[in-house]
Amino acid sequence: MKKLMTLLGFGLLATVLGGCAFVNVPLVSPAMPLEEQVLEGSGPGKILLLDISGVISEQEKSSGLLDQPAPSMVSVVRESLRKAEEDPRIAGLILRINSPGGTITASDIIHHELAEFKKRKNIPLLACIMGLGTSGGYYVAAAADEIIAHPTAVTGSIGVITMKFNVEGLMEKIGVSEQTVKSGDKKDIMSPFRKATPEEMKLAQEIIDRFYGRFLDIVMARPGNSLTREELRVLADGRIYTADQALAKKLIDRIGYLDDVITLARKKVRDNDARVVSYHRPGSYKGSIYADSAVKGSTLDLLTGMESFAAGGFMYLWRP
Repeated sequence: MKKLMTLLGFGLLATVLGGCAFVNVPLVSPAMPLEEQVLEGSGPGKILLLDISGVISEQEKSSGLLDQPAPSMVSVVRESLRKAEEDPRIAGLILRINSPGGTITASDIIHHELAEFKKRKNIPLLACIMGLGTSGGYYVAAAADEIIAHPTAVTGSIGVITMKFNVEGLMEKIGVSEQTVKSGDKKDIMSPFRKATPEEMKLAQEIIDRFYGRFLDIVMARPGNSLTREELRVLADGRIYTADQALAKKLIDRIGYLDDVITLARKKVRDNDARVVSYHRPGSYKGSIYADSAVKGSTLDLLTGMESFAAGGFMYLWRP
C-alpha cells in the first residue's frame, strides 16, 4: 500500500511538472454575505449599529486591484435592513452618521428604506451624528425617531447644490475647440464648454427649488420636528450648525455621545444589557462601537461629489 501511494505521488508530481495540471485559482475575491458581530452587551435583545459614513452615493466603491468593487452605500444599507428584518431579536436600530451628504437620489433612497423598515419592523430608530451630519447626512437622519449629535458634531447645510465648470477660455488658450450636434438648444444645458444662458440658469434654479422643497418636506415630517415651515426656511439657507446651535434651533433632539445613544436605545427596548451588533463582510473586523465602518471607502470615493458635479448632478452635499 505504501509503495502504491509513493507511485501515485510521483505520478502526480510528474503530471504537474509536465505542465498538464490545471489549477483554477480565482484572482478576484468573491463578495460574501454580511455576518453579525457583537460589539458589546450580553442581553437577549439586539440593537443594530448601522453606519452612514462618507459621501452618500448609489455608485459602487472602487477597491483593490484584485478585489471586486465594494457595494454602494445604498446597497449595503438595504442588505443590512433586510438581514435585520429577518432577525426577531433585533429590537432597535442606531444610525451612526459621519457624512457630508451626497447625491440626492442616494440620500432619498436610504431615507425611504429606513422609513419603510421602521414601518414593517416597528422598532425604535435613533440617529447619532458623530463628527459630521450635513445635507444628505441630515436628510437620512430625519428618518429617525430622535436625532442625537455629539457635542463636537457639525450638522445642517440643508439645501441643494450643483456646480458648472466653464473651461471655454482655457480651451481657447490651448487651441482646442468643441463642437456639439444636438436636437434642441437645451440639450447640452450646463455644458462646461460654454457659458450658460440666463434661461438655462433659470431652468436649473427651478429644478433646485423643487429638490429643496422636497428636503424641507422630509425635515418637516421627521418625528421630532416642532418647527413651522417658515421657521425651517430661515434655518435652511445652507449654513452649518454646531450641536448646541442645532439643538437651540430644534434641528436635533439631544446632545450626547454614542454611549448615551446606546443607553437610550436600551431603555426604549427595555433591555439594559441588549447586545450592540454590527454587520460586516468576512475578513473585516470592528473592535468597538467607535471602530471605522466595515465598508471602506477609497481615495476615488472622495471624488464622488466632484464627479457628480462634473456630470451636472444635483447634490444634497456640503462642500466647504
